[in-house]
Order: sequence, then structure tokens, then C-alpha cells
Amino acid sequence: MASSTARKKIRPLVALRAIRALIQDPDDTRKVFEVIDALSGSALERAFRRFRGTETGRRLLEERPDLLAVLSDRERLLAMRVGTLGRAYGEFVHREQLSADGLVEASMTAEELDPTIPEERFWFGERLRDMHDLWHVVTGYNRDLIGEAALLSFTYAQVRNRGVGLIVLAAYLQANGEIRWARKVMRDAYRRGNRAAWFAGQDWEALLERPLAEVRRDLGVEALPVYQEIRSEGAPSLA
Repeated sequence: MASSTARKKIRPLVALRAIRALIQDPDDTRKVFEVIDALSGSALERAFRRFRGTETGRRLLEERPDLLAVLSDRERLLAMRVGTLGRAYGEFVHREQLSADGLVEASMTAEELDPTIPEERFWFGERLRDMHDLWHVVTGYNRDLIGEAALLSFTYAQVRNRGVGLIVLAAYLQANGEIRWARKVMRDAYRRGNRAAWFAGQDWEALLERPLAEVRRDLGVEALPVYQEIRSEGAPSLA
């Protein structure tokens, strides 16, 4: 495997500029990906090797299912039985005015054009990106500012990407005064991420058909969090 895929160059100045912009506009998802890309180093490669080392991972690498296509079929998702993960996800993206390919546009980086990246590693990176909103549904963290920070804290515990960690740190330090309580939510999310099964290695296509309660139980997700949602100005108006 080419050395360029094993460890990406760390670009702290790029990350710093992006994190400053993100603090000013927390709805700028592109800046989230800029921070993560600038500081990811070998995190994605480590995750890929772990994935490839599991039975489920090897099977999925052979089959290469298109998770994005599955999650984009909103009609099929909403037709699933009430209580399933797929139905809950379909209702979630409808309520939040999301599309499964929304993260794709925001995540476009130079890596998209790097011909040295093996096809299976590139597939895994895209899959990891596309499952983000599924993690929202399973963990119980919504897409408000506190929920996003908490899910990223959960994610950092799972994948140990320093870019994700920096965003969580920035959110933690910003949680002052009347919202200082949000720091506890983020700390609890990190602990939950450490205790849960490894989300990146799951067969999400199969899990969509199963009851959400069973998925949460089997993945070791503890009692759902209770916290006060704080919506940014750019967030959709929810019923």
C-alpha cells in the first residue's frame, strides 16, 4: 500500500482556520470535514485495517454495498415497519430536512482526486462518512448544536481521529455560562462511545431492517441521553 495512504500529512494551520470559521458558523459542515481531513493522520487507515480484520468487514469489502444508495431511498425506508432502524432513520432525515448525499458535497477533499488510494480503502472512507446520521438515530443525539457535539464526542471515542477530537474540544470550551451543563453531555457521550460496540464495523444495511431497540441493545448503547436541545439559526424549523 502506498505510504501516502497510510498517514496523511498533518496540516495544523488549515485546521485552525477551519475551526475558527466553524465557531463563527456551526452550520458550515464543510469546515467540519476540513478540520477532520487536516488532522486525520493515520486514523482512517487504522480504522480500515481494523475493519478488514473482522469477518463482517471482509464480507462487506467483497460485496461493496452502496450504503449511500440505500439511505437515499427514502420511500423504501418510510415503508419499513414502524420501530425499525430504517423507519426511524427515514423519519429522522425527513424531520431534519436532510438528504443522505448532503454529507457527500460537504466532504469533498483532495483525497477524492488522489489516485494512490486503493479502491477498497476509498470505499470504506465513504461508508464511514455516510453512516453519520445513522449514528444520530442509534445514539439518540439529535442534530442540534449540543447533540452534534455529543455525537462527535461519541465518534472520537470510537475512531480516535484528532480532527474530530479538536472539534469536540472547541465545542467543550465554548460551552460556558448558562450552557456549561453541555460539557457533561459531551463527557457522557465519550464514555458511551468507549463502551459501545464498534459502529464503523457494522453491517448497517442489515441493521436497517431490525427493530431500533434491538439494534441499540446489541450495539451496547446505554439509556438514551436527556438534554436540552439548542438549535442554531441555520437549523430547520421542526414541528
